[in-house]
Amino acid sequence: MSAENMEYLTVALPKGKVFNKAAALFEKIGYTANGLSDKSRKLIITNEEKKIRFIITKTADVPVYVEYGAADIGVIGKDVLLESAKDVYELLDLKIAKCHLMMAVPQKFKRPQLSDYANTRVATKFPHIAAAFFNSKGMQMEYIKLHGSIELGPIVGLSESIVDIVETGTTLRENELEEYAFIADATARLIANRASFKIKFARISKLTEDLRKIVNKK
Repeated sequence: MSAENMEYLTVALPKGKVFNKAAALFEKIGYTANGLSDKSRKLIITNEEKKIRFIITKTADVPVYVEYGAADIGVIGKDVLLESAKDVYELLDLKIAKCHLMMAVPQKFKRPQLSDYANTRVATKFPHIAAAFFNSKGMQMEYIKLHGSIELGPIVGLSESIVDIVETGTTLRENELEEYAFIADATARLIANRASFKIKFARISKLTEDLRKIVNKK
């Protein structure tokens, strides 16, 4: 780690719906910078006075930047963190962007027991999470990774079920799907690079505890 990198604390924030909530939390503890926005054309936004650098990146890339030390800390949804399986520290549940991972099935063809879905096809953006869940139930499944509307899988006969994140359940209901099994909560988490956490322990620990006080007031 260079002397310059030692001087700064680099934070990776995801573009999209998590960004504004995460940026607001950081601002409450004095971590912000002029022009900090996920719409900015600048790739790195710096607060020279407080020696903070913000990297604004695609959601799926946040754990990558943190694991390899390009960012010291980052904010990422638990769903992305579990699916990526990156070697980082999970420091704090920020309790923002609340949703959860679940299995859903067509209402018309709902089977009595979870085990009745063994050896069927699952459409998902999260094949690793899905596999871990079904393996824990002793079920072998076929996983079909999709990048668009997961709900379409059962509707067109591509799969018998889906594994996805859900916030309100509106999209499921509109497509006549029903949540069948809960897998995990998927709120946004504060993560840290393992080396950075040791080298910059005092600063990262104080930031974490300051955020914890804000989060616990909610």
